[in-house]
Amino acid sequence: MTKKQAIQLFNDRKIRAAWDDIEEKWYFSIIDVVGVLTESADPKRYWSVLKTRLKKEGAEPTTICSTLKMLAPDGKMRLTDVADQEQLFRLIQSIPSPKAEPFKIWMAKVASERLDEMQDPEQAIDRAMLYYKNLGYSDAWINQRMKSIEVRKELTDEWKRCGVIDQQYASLTDIITREWSGFSTREYKNFKGLKKESLRDNMTNMEMALNTLAEAATTELSRNANPRTIAENKSIARKGGGVAKAARKQLESQLGRSIISSKNAKGLKAPEKPDEIEEQ
Repeated sequence: MTKKQAIQLFNDRKIRAAWDDIEEKWYFSIIDVVGVLTESADPKRYWSVLKTRLKKEGAEPTTICSTLKMLAPDGKMRLTDVADQEQLFRLIQSIPSPKAEPFKIWMAKVASERLDEMQDPEQAIDRAMLYYKNLGYSDAWINQRMKSIEVRKELTDEWKRCGVIDQQYASLTDIITREWSGFSTREYKNFKGLKKESLRDNMTNMEMALNTLAEAATTELSRNANPRTIAENKSIARKGGGVAKAARKQLESQLGRSIISSKNAKGLKAPEKPDEIEEQ
């Protein structure tokens, strides 16, 4: 069973979700849903009390929720209660909220869109482009981001072919990032003032171009070397990142400044000026 983590937005509120590609359905974080519906200052406690009450009323635990590891606010993967669409419909009935009906409609729409995307992947691309457009990103940035997503997918497909498991993707990505940028992923996010936000969604066009080059190079090197161990994959990740590092250093020598920027998404939505780019 493979579950792909994602963030879904309901009225600009983030809800952690995971798509199960075997069962073909979404699992949503119950705490996130409770927070949206109740506006509670402590949705975790609200859910704990509600869950206890439902069990006392005779509800079977499996009909209430499941558990799944999701990204917690501290950046670690932690077990949390999740529910599929059917389970959430039942839970919403126990939560008095004016948002209940709009939320049900939203949830059904999310599920329907995912199934549509499986039949026609181009719809996923169109929705992603519209999402970034609505957030205020430039067309040039969006086109670069779409290309980076395509290259990233090719890399993860190659890792999968070589026997790399999902849990190892982050460490390999960290190696690539550190090699070309000089920062670990966490250090890079700190430099940009980020916490849970996506690093890629906060890269300048040039940063993203170099990151895309690093991942594309890693993919090609892997195809050529056909690695079979995690150690071999790590070595190739360093080489792939090194290709982008060389390109970065050559460009910086011509520019006379670093292209690693402290700009985050807020700054990316305005025209970029050379004197606004951080020197490192």
